[in-house]
Amino acid sequence: MVDLEQYLPILIFLFIAAALSAAFVFLPMGVSRLTGVHNPDAEKLSEYECGFPAFEEPRSQFDVRFYLVAILFIVFDLEAAFLFPWAVSLEFTGWPGWITMMVFLGELIIGFAYAWKIGALEWE
Repeated sequence: MVDLEQYLPILIFLFIAAALSAAFVFLPMGVSRLTGVHNPDAEKLSEYECGFPAFEEPRSQFDVRFYLVAILFIVFDLEAAFLFPWAVSLEFTGWPGWITMMVFLGELIIGFAYAWKIGALEWE
């Protein structure tokens, strides 16, 4: 049988966290509603992006290159994330760790060369 009293501090913590989160979200909205002037008009409610109104349909399709650049960024970002712990622990991993990382870097270099060859890094 599990004693549920040991979970009481966690439950209290969750209630306090939820109350604080709600206070941080709803309290400023309520205070601004009470103290400020709520006078919306078409200009205030219009959508804008980077300081000027949108000039295209917001549901237009994106070019595939956006996704390709995003995927390439994630791949090379993960490479950097793997290099730092590897460099720190190289004395513990020894030659097997070094060989494994060289294989990993070789695969990334081949992928980078392929992406460069097909023109994935060029923007028109």
